[in-house]
Amino acid sequence: MNDGATPPPPSARAGQYVPQPEGYYAFIPAPLPPKPPILADGEMQALLSKADRALGRLDGSIQTLPDPDLFIFMYVRKEAVLSSRIEGTESSLDDVLEVEAKIFDRRHPRDVGEVLNYIAAMDHGLERLRSQPFGVELIQEIHERLMRGVRGTDKQPGKIRQRQNWIGPPGCTRFDATFVPPPPSEVLPALTDLERFLTKGMAPIPPLIEVGLAHAQFETIHPFLDGNGRVGRLLIALLLGQREILIRPVLYLSNYFRRHQQSYYDHLQGVRDNGDWEAWLKFFLGGVATVSNEATETARKIVALREEHRAFIVREFGRAVGNGLIVLEHLFEKPIIQVKEVEELLGITYAGANSLVRRLVEAGLLGEVTGHARNRRFRYGAYISLFAET
Repeated sequence: MNDGATPPPPSARAGQYVPQPEGYYAFIPAPLPPKPPILADGEMQALLSKADRALGRLDGSIQTLPDPDLFIFMYVRKEAVLSSRIEGTESSLDDVLEVEAKIFDRRHPRDVGEVLNYIAAMDHGLERLRSQPFGVELIQEIHERLMRGVRGTDKQPGKIRQRQNWIGPPGCTRFDATFVPPPPSEVLPALTDLERFLTKGMAPIPPLIEVGLAHAQFETIHPFLDGNGRVGRLLIALLLGQREILIRPVLYLSNYFRRHQQSYYDHLQGVRDNGDWEAWLKFFLGGVATVSNEATETARKIVALREEHRAFIVREFGRAVGNGLIVLEHLFEKPIIQVKEVEELLGITYAGANSLVRRLVEAGLLGEVTGHARNRRFRYGAYISLFAET
């Protein structure tokens, strides 16, 4: 930990701690790529190869799904929950799905809006990257969407900070913080350097290494008064998609960072204090491989679940088999439904839809979640559980 009131150890490779007029030290990052260049030793090359292979398997497994976009729909929501939870939120995946299904329960945490904002920010970033390059403007747009109308909305959403911020335990100051990012006058130049690195092809760096460098650099710049961690984790997925490392954006590292939270923070600080880019990148590549393998397994389980439930409906539903299969496919798109939706989806009477939903409940495919006699909602629990927040 660096005491902001005393000179930290020198580390010109990643940047340097510069004394400020008030008496504390702030870190000003060096432009990317690092100098001297990243040392691609045997361990680094093995980790990069392992990560690339895992991403290839994930890409292939996603193509086996009946509708890959539905996998993305759920995975983005899982990522939103876990990334927001790192920042102290309590909302679960079920809370998010229920609110989106218009189930409003006083038991839902008040911070569910922050998770929904994360989803909106991700969707906005993916859409915008189809027509514009990655850059400072897009980062600001994403931040504005993330912070709109929720905790932190008073901290200038979408605006590059004009005040000093710092990172550390509750109650710390600039003088005893774990880390003090660059002063306001250096933030925009540092972000512009990051944009140049990502858009100009300044060095022949493997794309995964490039994304790992960019994430650490963004977290070091810490350009906003709040929400930097969530924006930085969003950027990983957006950059992987933009560089076509994955055909679809289905790699989200928040769960890995959450499970190894202290190591994550320690490696980022090791870059700043010691210029140890290599240790950070090895940690990052290990995360890419781990999360890719987990997502591949989830995709495999989705295919198996779909086939199991399709076979059950074909075997047990008699003349209702056609409508049962249509509802089943719909559940992968919207895993919480009500009878009225089934009525409209199938173009049948309310009584017929209610009868079909009842059969799905009796079969154990659906479970009622509201406990109400009217406006009931039914949950496709077996599917949702595949995205459990482990």
